Amino acid sequence: MHHTPRIIVAGIGPGSASDITPAVLEAVHQSDVIIGYKYYFQFIESYLAPGSECIDTGMKREIERAALAFEQAEAGKRVCVISSGDAGIYGMAPLIWEMKRERGSDIEVEVLPGISAFQKAASLLGAPIGHDLCIISLSDLMTPWEKIERRIVAAAEGDFITAIYNPKSHGRYWQLYRLQELFLEHRSPETPVGFVRQAGREDQQVTVTTLGTFDPEQVDMFTVVIIGNSQSYIFEDKFVTPRGYYRPTCGKPAEKIGQEIMMESFRTIEKELRNQDLPLGKKWALLHAIHTTADFEMESLLKVDDGAVERLYAGFAEGRIQTIVTDVTMAASGIRKGALQRLGVEVKCYLSDERTASLATEKGITRTQAGIRLAVEEHPDALFVFGNAPTALMELCALIRSGAAHPAGIIAAPVGFVHVRESKQMVKPFRAIPKLIVEGRKGGSNLAATLTNAILCFNDAESLKPGRDV
Repeated sequence: MHHTPRIIVAGIGPGSASDITPAVLEAVHQSDVIIGYKYYFQFIESYLAPGSECIDTGMKREIERAALAFEQAEAGKRVCVISSGDAGIYGMAPLIWEMKRERGSDIEVEVLPGISAFQKAASLLGAPIGHDLCIISLSDLMTPWEKIERRIVAAAEGDFITAIYNPKSHGRYWQLYRLQELFLEHRSPETPVGFVRQAGREDQQVTVTTLGTFDPEQVDMFTVVIIGNSQSYIFEDKFVTPRGYYRPTCGKPAEKIGQEIMMESFRTIEKELRNQDLPLGKKWALLHAIHTTADFEMESLLKVDDGAVERLYAGFAEGRIQTIVTDVTMAASGIRKGALQRLGVEVKCYLSDERTASLATEKGITRTQAGIRLAVEEHPDALFVFGNAPTALMELCALIRSGAAHPAGIIAAPVGFVHVRESKQMVKPFRAIPKLIVEGRKGGSNLAATLTNAILCFNDAESLKPGRDV
């Protein structure tokens, strides 16, 4: 042949003749010398031009392969260096370019893309790579394991779909287990995982599972693993990651997206708690409090009586508590309507009741105090929730002591600077009443409401799945 000497670096795809691009087949046909690993010659043999030569450098001989390519090209030949998959992804292309720079060679280099193993695997699994993705090789031959681990954590935290190359070898048996462990710290165990062995070859095997049930023992060095993101799902035994076009009607229903975000937030908060060893009721209330405020000081400020969340939830679930009274309307508006309907619970706030203003004027007390007096007359055994007014909480304490009120429970989270701390201390002696108290000056209607929601949805605490009413 009489072509200009050059090196073409070509990706021949994952392993079946039908997955080689026409451009690569043409390059093979036009070349004098084909350099590569002998296993791959079988896929291109029928496209070789008469008189062309295939040179096998054996496995793990990448530098020798690159040097040989330059020697042949410098001798006036047109050379094609073949890589499986795409030559630019963990393939020969970067090495050829580095050697061209190293040698100061003026040999022309061209790179032809091929179908990568992760793309072939993805097509067999369904549609797992429909959104932002990254590829990580677990081989630490060229990269220190500490750096690989940082990349794994970044991918998991960043919610990337992640393809894993070189997941295992005879000597590297534990790295995939570590990757699974790191991903489970940031992703739900329900996250879809797919893996394909020998993609595009005769003994191809395709498996769809989840991050929690994935077994690294089923994987070897001929396998590509793909881990989904938080939106991925399994449908008809296929693994799909939506791009977002059909979000309201396909895949996860739109109303579940808010819950998905809340679950992710709760997992993040749980990992950052100083004290991991809390009873479930206390932890559930604390996660809600921190989620609402982003304030980890809640770990020391939120005091939850032993069994308070569990007892109050049981009271609602069994129909013994049917009313929640709040000090202000804002606290009432933050209590989830779906949970109230499910449990048949009514929320009352007497602040805007016309009787409240006249009672406040007549007795010379605040409107929130007057509202609590009216509430106690009509619902002495309600769950009382305070997110704003310390005077209202103090009023309830006086009514409990006089025997007029016997609340099912108290959430004490008024906020401010005058009488706030004292009002919370005044509640503590009522030891028989289950209480959730936010100590100090902090509190607020949003905090009072979220603690109420934690009680109403306590049956979601075990599976750490908050927000079904979001």
